[in-house]
Amino acid sequence: MCRWLAYSGTPVLLDDVLYRPQHSLIDQSLHARMGVETTNGDGFGVGWYAWHLRTPAVIRDTGPAWSNRNLREIADHVRSPLFFAHVRASTGTAVQQTNCHPFRHERWMWMHNGAITGFSAMRRDLMLAVDPELFPSLEGTTDSEVMFHVALTFGLDSDPPGAVARMVGLVERLGHEHGVPEPLQMTVAVTDGERVWFFRYSSGGDSRSLYFSSRVEDVRALHPDLAFLKHISDETRLVVSEPLGDLPGVWNAVPESSYGVVQPGRDLLRHFEPEPV
Repeated sequence: MCRWLAYSGTPVLLDDVLYRPQHSLIDQSLHARMGVETTNGDGFGVGWYAWHLRTPAVIRDTGPAWSNRNLREIADHVRSPLFFAHVRASTGTAVQQTNCHPFRHERWMWMHNGAITGFSAMRRDLMLAVDPELFPSLEGTTDSEVMFHVALTFGLDSDPPGAVARMVGLVERLGHEHGVPEPLQMTVAVTDGERVWFFRYSSGGDSRSLYFSSRVEDVRALHPDLAFLKHISDETRLVVSEPLGDLPGVWNAVPESSYGVVQPGRDLLRHFEPEPV
């Protein structure tokens, strides 16, 4: 599978989150502790927003993140209030740049850990569900990118939780029609540049790990000497495949079959279930 992180809050250098933590995403690309695979070296991607642009920048490459000199270079120079980062372990599709996350469409970014079981059998049906106007922007061969475009087709722009629920409902219906009892395994993050939605769900009720950081003011009270906390606002939040460190009180497991919203003001955590299509 894969490992990913989403950051939203005070603008920071990518280095502060990608490289500096004890168990950073770069470390997880070699030594994941909670993933199906220990090593996630089949490519990586980073996407971020700049204050003066509506659409995000995205860089992706097919080599491992731990040895990429270009990633190391930009991490010390790019500062952003919202970024996605993903390290990939392929579930069978080709190791190529267009299969690396995050995926982008206009102002939206999407990344996924998991798989559609039996994807090759239902791929045609899923792709036919994609809006014809969106179809030309499909570049790769992954189930993750198709999921993104089906969610866009089902109204991601106006109702992200509903669009993802309808996408999952379609995947499960098609999976059952093809004799797959538990078609979907997913943790997903999606953003429009202002809010971040994250989802933890699987057809079998045994989803991959996903965590969100505690409120900054609570972490400050527990660990007042943490230098990183001195320069970030109370709005700052991280969502990660696995914790970036071992300090108590910092990380919270996302419940099974849940989704959350990181946004200005009060963040949300809600129950998630598929919507039949």
